[in-house]
Amino acid sequence: MINLRKFLLFLEKFMDLQKEIVYQEYINRENEVLHAPYDPELEFYSLVQLGDVSRVTELCSVSLLEKENLGQLSKNFLRHIKYHFVITTAMVARYCIEGGMETTTAYTLSDFYINKADVAGSAETISELHRIMCIDYTKRMQQLRKKKVCSRHVALALDYIYDNLHTKITVPVLANYVDLNPSYFSRLFKEETGQTVSDYIRNKKIDTAKQMLMYSDYSPIEISNILAFPSQSYFTEIFRKTTGVTPIKFRQMNLRKLNV
Repeated sequence: MINLRKFLLFLEKFMDLQKEIVYQEYINRENEVLHAPYDPELEFYSLVQLGDVSRVTELCSVSLLEKENLGQLSKNFLRHIKYHFVITTAMVARYCIEGGMETTTAYTLSDFYINKADVAGSAETISELHRIMCIDYTKRMQQLRKKKVCSRHVALALDYIYDNLHTKITVPVLANYVDLNPSYFSRLFKEETGQTVSDYIRNKKIDTAKQMLMYSDYSPIEISNILAFPSQSYFTEIFRKTTGVTPIKFRQMNLRKLNV
């Protein structure tokens, strides 16, 4: 039986090495003026952390057995899949803890799923368990961000916002989606979240932009376009107002941290 806590101590050292590799890849790309694609693995963990159930469910439609470029961790295929399951579960737990999940809850879930995988007799069973585990964590993270929300209308609005950060979201659009008068919806939203609709949307887009700046090679203008900001200058202005630095400076600061 695998002890998750011991494994996480090993994972801490592994993550330090991974950070060094990420930084070195950045240096190589800068020197060669090349751009690597968005890291799908880090994107996936971030989506779980954000509670994006629809995207995680979509990504989990691809079986663990069908994923490409999985490093060979054992010559025994079943053991190889189990090891990858343990790594994914530990990483998901780590990201969820960083996102606000109680440590005890995250570890209890991890122990439960890893023990299930430990006694699984087929790779197919582990693959299905992988899908269930990822969606379970994601739904719990989604509930964390909605736990202070009382009304069904605002809960629906939050789901819509998370699923449509790549589009222009307005109060009339949201009000129509939840079937409420725009003025009443705006008041209700602020009462239950403590933020105006516009502020909430802007903050969530900035949070997503931070993830993209840290874990991708998309340029600020590309991120601005992907998140449907009116212009790059507006995106830069809002980002600086929220974080205290420009998007470029934010990326540079975090790359330095990766090298520490």
